Amino acid sequence: MKYHFLGKVVFEDGAYLIKIPFNVWEVCTGQGSFPVEVVAEGKEFSCDLTPLGKGLYNIPLTDELANALPEMCDVTFRVVEHVANVSGNSPYSLENPIRKVDSMKLITQPNDGLCGQTCIAMLAGITLDEACEVMHCRDWQANMGRMIISLDYLGIAHADTIEYASGDKVQLPKCAILMEKMGRFSHYLIWYDGTYFDPTEGILESFDKNNLVGYLEIKTF
Repeated sequence: MKYHFLGKVVFEDGAYLIKIPFNVWEVCTGQGSFPVEVVAEGKEFSCDLTPLGKGLYNIPLTDELANALPEMCDVTFRVVEHVANVSGNSPYSLENPIRKVDSMKLITQPNDGLCGQTCIAMLAGITLDEACEVMHCRDWQANMGRMIISLDYLGIAHADTIEYASGDKVQLPKCAILMEKMGRFSHYLIWYDGTYFDPTEGILESFDKNNLVGYLEIKTF
């Protein structure tokens, strides 16, 4: 999985870096060291992310690289050799998905902390209990990393890059999992064909894109 965002080159504590504008633990399903391959404005390099604590990381830059980059630059990175198994062997595949995502039915969470599992349930057309079983996580334990692994298990096709952007100019695809700002982590909801399906609020016709952290496109048929 790749992660794409607009980053700023800064100089702090005697070194150049790019701050990652999201919680890495939330999307990478792991903690500790993250060796990555980075492309910044077309320049490719490898490094270990610099941990700041609580899932926040920076991308370290050499002086030479920092001087060759604009202050604001287009950044994509991929975690190297970071694999997590959640659901084991799957009876599904991209050729044989649990269902084709050609419609959406609202499911709401019975209590807070289940928005990620509820989004998977809506996309897969299964119950919330079944989604929790696939994801192997309880209240407040779902994150984008687990959701991506679950989508792969269920054979639900998705983009290979999470787009981090916010504001009215963001053009959403036909279907996507949205990450909304809510404290240190995110609240998840589904966007499908002009309508927002929120596990907490229900069906919404509008959404403040200034609260958008990013999104993952879900392929539709």
